Amino acid sequence: MRTRPQALDCSGDPNALVIADDRTATPIATVRPGRLAPRPDGTAISLSDVLNSVGEAVYEWDLATDRIRWSNNAPDVLEVREPGQIATGTGFGLLLDPDNLTNRHETVCRSAAQDDGAGRSYQLQYRFLPGGRDSAVGLWIEDTGRWFAGDDGRPRWAHGVVRVINDRHEHEERLAFLARYDPLTGQFNRTRLLEALGASLNHAKRYQSYLVFMLAAIDNLSVINDAYGFDVADEVIGGVARRVRTSMRGGDALGRYSGNKLGLVLNNCSEQEAHVAAERFMREVRDETFDTAAGPVSASVSLAGVLLPRFAVTPHDAMLRAQEAFGELRRRRRSGFVLFEPSSRREAARRKNIATADQLVSALAEERLSLALHPVVDAKTREVTHHEALSRLVREDGTVMAASEFINLAERLGLVRPIDLRSLNLSLDYLGAHPDAKLSVNVSAHTIADPEWFTMLAETATRDRSLVKRLTIEITETAAIRDVVETRDFVASMHDLGVRVAIDDFGAGYTSFVNLKNLRADVLKIDGAFIRGLSQSPEDQMFVKTLADLGSHFGLETVAEWVTDEASADLLASWGVTALQGYLFGEPQLIEGPANAAPLLAKVG
Repeated sequence: MRTRPQALDCSGDPNALVIADDRTATPIATVRPGRLAPRPDGTAISLSDVLNSVGEAVYEWDLATDRIRWSNNAPDVLEVREPGQIATGTGFGLLLDPDNLTNRHETVCRSAAQDDGAGRSYQLQYRFLPGGRDSAVGLWIEDTGRWFAGDDGRPRWAHGVVRVINDRHEHEERLAFLARYDPLTGQFNRTRLLEALGASLNHAKRYQSYLVFMLAAIDNLSVINDAYGFDVADEVIGGVARRVRTSMRGGDALGRYSGNKLGLVLNNCSEQEAHVAAERFMREVRDETFDTAAGPVSASVSLAGVLLPRFAVTPHDAMLRAQEAFGELRRRRRSGFVLFEPSSRREAARRKNIATADQLVSALAEERLSLALHPVVDAKTREVTHHEALSRLVREDGTVMAASEFINLAERLGLVRPIDLRSLNLSLDYLGAHPDAKLSVNVSAHTIADPEWFTMLAETATRDRSLVKRLTIEITETAAIRDVVETRDFVASMHDLGVRVAIDDFGAGYTSFVNLKNLRADVLKIDGAFIRGLSQSPEDQMFVKTLADLGSHFGLETVAEWVTDEASADLLASWGVTALQGYLFGEPQLIEGPANAAPLLAKVG
């Protein structure tokens, strides 16, 4: 015969608990405030106060009679006006939100589990409506308990604890929302967008239909950022998403793809329909301004798409194809809409990039990045003044890849910082092993603010300042003018360490005389594009002579790159160019083996 389990009897003294034996149902202890351990100040601890303070109430439910006995604080915890409202399971159920996915009655009474004598635990969450089902005010409840079977094996008693978890539920709901949606636009995040695209692709394959995946980018969002600030730009991004969403069909999907890009999944969409839809989206965005905290702001979007599954069969490939189409649109230097079209040239470039990226990652991991030293000579005496340390990737088969083949890709992949760090490390080792050597080392704009790179150089300067005085750091003109203030601070920090700074590829950008003066660099390296055909180009001669005069006016050394013939070298020397660099004076020589090894001539290819 099954007996009543250990129970909590809260009748009589509202602050008392009667604890019963779980086999005989005989009361074995009664806990009252006076018998609880007092506080340090000697005052009694009230059980109701404890339960109220943590927002909990305990109950015992007799399923045969449907009676529920509650701790005395239950009406306060559940915010009900009359205790009788929750005195039965039926009455309690009438105060539950009908939209709840589950409730205590179904969890206990319809349980298929078997009680082996120890009872069966349960835990559930539901919304409780203290004012009834017509009330808009609700509490989220966590209900944790245990039910016990009667002689027939069916649930007979239950007891447990209810807790108000409004704050926790709100937090969990927020986390659940963020797991699927972008908080700025209210649309799918990238992960959920990928899932929706995958589902649509599977449907299209199964039923032999088409869909289009589009990327929509807000044009010139950086201009809005600069003019109004990031908060206003965020308002524009959210506004664009809302307008695009209202002009889409109900079964289509929209999500945040990246900072200024939205991803659109257009189901049952042909190539012709894609053009019509894209024009509709662009018109919706550009025809009216957006109301922002800074006032009305205009915006427009450009779109690129891919027809699926014709040109891609996975979500990943679909996004790549859409990005490629977007790249084509940007190369045309105009806004609008373009659909992906296969290109053997683009596909070959993509395969090459993938192969180069793989080689670059493995070369970094296996320390197969090395340096090739290219001599720089005095323009008048033709004696070597120093060498430029050029990054080289040594393939597994021993052949060497020049920096021009992988640096741009490395910058796009975020791998240029470890490359710059490796190049600096090798250069410092070489200078340490060759006391008479002088080197110049290239650094990317992405590395200027890298604390690890700077720390390596600063620690070397602390140990041996004479070593870093033989080092020149080269930064391209386009990188220098990207953020003149940051570059000026970088130059100043190099000078503090005793390191010289050169502005590389000078003439390719648009540095003003004022910026050139403020940067306070030590060397100007004239872009080789103006030197390569110098002896046959009067226009290049006039431009280079002007740059040489400009460098002299600001007290800068000047270096001409890509010098390949004696006629050009003589012209440059006559104009006061300080130093020359090019294959006329020798090819880059790869450093092989340890840092103290002599440079060996290696074929670059």
